[in-house]
Amino acid sequence: MSINIRPIQPSDNEPLATLIRKVFREFKIDKPGTVYTDPTTDALYELFQQPASAYFVAEENGAILGGCGVYPTEGLPVGCAELVKFYLAAEARGKGIGNRLMQQSIAAARELGYKQLYLESFPELAKAVSMYEKAGFRPIPHAMGNSGHYACNIWMMKDL
Repeated sequence: MSINIRPIQPSDNEPLATLIRKVFREFKIDKPGTVYTDPTTDALYELFQQPASAYFVAEENGAILGGCGVYPTEGLPVGCAELVKFYLAAEARGKGIGNRLMQQSIAAARELGYKQLYLESFPELAKAVSMYEKAGFRPIPHAMGNSGHYACNIWMMKDL
């Protein structure tokens, strides 16, 4: 399997939005207050033109398998970014692709000068939460920043 991990391109918007919404339906978390209804989900390339952000896509033979990035979410403490829009197609899970995407995003956060990474998730995404824990994210008791994703109920932080 030859997986290419690369920065997001304008042509990735539609396939990424489709993949993300499919994952939300698969786990039955397709509800308001999530990325599912967030209008930026349809324009990720444009969103990640924001300074101090980065987004990476995993692809195989031109097919997008997933993506992950870091973003300077408004309201987070100085030196903290959010690990965002981290989703994998069902057929790509369990092969180390998600870990590669996450590690690329963590490396980018360090290069951008961040000292901490924050994330939001759901209990339904237990395998992802387990991967976050293995990567050094620890649970915190409340949401941080202004992501607009008020339906999330797992919040985690990692020191870089």
